[in-house]
Amino acid sequence: QVQLVESGGGLVQAGGSLRLSCAASGRTFSSGTMGWFRQAPGKEREFVGTIAGSGSGSPRYADSVKGRFTISRDNAKNTVYLQMNSLKPEDTAVYSCAAIGRAIVTSSSALYTYWGQGTQVTVSS
Repeated sequence: QVQLVESGGGLVQAGGSLRLSCAASGRTFSSGTMGWFRQAPGKEREFVGTIAGSGSGSPRYADSVKGRFTISRDNAKNTVYLQMNSLKPEDTAVYSCAAIGRAIVTSSSALYTYWGQGTQVTVSS
């Protein structure tokens, strides 16, 4: 059974930083794609960023987070990270990680097979 478990969310002031982690178990995603999405209250789920398996290209980010957020992965730990800097109140949302078993760089949530439960990030002004 595949599980994705996020951690690292919390409350932070505007301008601050948080680092989210997503640990996968049940299968390895070293050659697959892992991404981050977020959903704010009353809004649609939104793509944040994605990183494909080793050698499959650079991470891709939503314009709203480009230059502030960085995705990285540790294949030995089957874990993906989301470093969030210069946080803004509009970044407040539940952040979920997702995974695809193969290396497809995509922002489409419909193509992600596995999902975590999400972790709340709240940015105060």
